[in-house]
Amino acid sequence: MITGFNHVSIAVPDLDAALARIERLFGLRAGAPRINEVQGVRLAYVELGNARIELMAPARPDSPVAKFLERNPAGGIHHFCVDVDDVAAAAAALTADGARVLGDGSAQYNVDGRRIAFVHPKDFLGALVELEEKEGRDHG
Repeated sequence: MITGFNHVSIAVPDLDAALARIERLFGLRAGAPRINEVQGVRLAYVELGNARIELMAPARPDSPVAKFLERNPAGGIHHFCVDVDDVAAAAAALTADGARVLGDGSAQYNVDGRRIAFVHPKDFLGALVELEEKEGRDHG
């Protein structure tokens, strides 16, 4: 079902400040910030060759990331993402085995237009997991 590791996502209160900090401290440069309107986040990816770091900040006060930052004002690891060949099939298999896939069952898409789903943290050792359909993946 899982075919690879995609990224770790870190929620930050200020995306521009976080981007400047990781460049200054670690020499890591991110791509241009983008907005995912549906998820209500502003984000940027640091490409690491075989994986990415996603930095994300709320684009609106009702986003899940804004709620995460209410509980964790300094930010922190929000989720990690794994690749799957087919999000719908992976979600159905997980649900059949008793895991909770978050959302109302409608398709969700990331900023690159790839189909995604999230698995409840209680069903993956306390970590929120994003499933991303890897077909035609573009890290633009």
